[in-house]
Amino acid sequence: MSKTRKILLGTFGVYVLLIVLAFIFFGSVGKNENFKPQNEFNLDTWIDLPGSLDINKAVLYLFLAAILTCWTMVYVARRMHARPNRMQTAVETLYGLMRDNITRGNMDDKMAAKWFPFIGALFLFIWFSNLIGFIPLPTSHEKFSLFGAQIPTFAIYAATANVSVPLVLSLIVFVAYTTEGIRAKGFIGYWKSLIPAGVTGAMAGFIFVLELLSNFMRIISLSVRLFANMLAGHLIILFMAGGLAVLLGIAGIGVFLLPLGLILYLFEVGLVATLQAFIFATLSAIYLGGAVAESH
Repeated sequence: MSKTRKILLGTFGVYVLLIVLAFIFFGSVGKNENFKPQNEFNLDTWIDLPGSLDINKAVLYLFLAAILTCWTMVYVARRMHARPNRMQTAVETLYGLMRDNITRGNMDDKMAAKWFPFIGALFLFIWFSNLIGFIPLPTSHEKFSLFGAQIPTFAIYAATANVSVPLVLSLIVFVAYTTEGIRAKGFIGYWKSLIPAGVTGAMAGFIFVLELLSNFMRIISLSVRLFANMLAGHLIILFMAGGLAVLLGIAGIGVFLLPLGLILYLFEVGLVATLQAFIFATLSAIYLGGAVAESH
């Protein structure tokens, strides 16, 4: 038997032993009626301000994402070298993805130069928002006592897992490409361009209504896609990382699911967070390019 196989079998044996010991020593303490997983997504007010301007953990995550987005662009602008170091090489790769694949791939060069700052900032903001959402921070409503002080427990939360954030971003994109289309074709010309060439009569009116609805549906598709993926990912990680064990009161389940939770966590951080930012920015670029296209 090879050394690698022995290590794998030994690791698996320890894993099974820990599960068995957890069931033996802790067993089942019954269903936990106090633990509510959905409460992790509650936005408890930290600072009460007039109107709807309250400060909560979503505001904190948005603020951090905005700072990182601005810092990244300033860093790139001030630290370009003739002989790139590793950091600049990584930044240039990211820059090329935003400029060439996302922006230039969906509109002409003149329009791409105009809208690249918007698409790039949109991609970075969503990307940072998603990534920060997987960093445990002391933002949970649950607290533990430390030398008499009540300290919030560490938890993961993403601002993009709150539907209001993707919805606002989708509305901005909708207004942007509609305005660009009207500017390029005129108010009447833009709405007439929604009807494919050669379609006339009653069918033209029917197609126009469908195209109009599809444009408004883009707001829902953009926002719900990002929101649902981030929310689902966080909930599954929560359950696999111990939430299900706490909910059912069975420690063995927590030991069994923890490796799966770690794998899922790495999958979400390594792929989903970037992929959702890429999809949102790419669709935004496609909608902007399509708004000024001569024929649909």
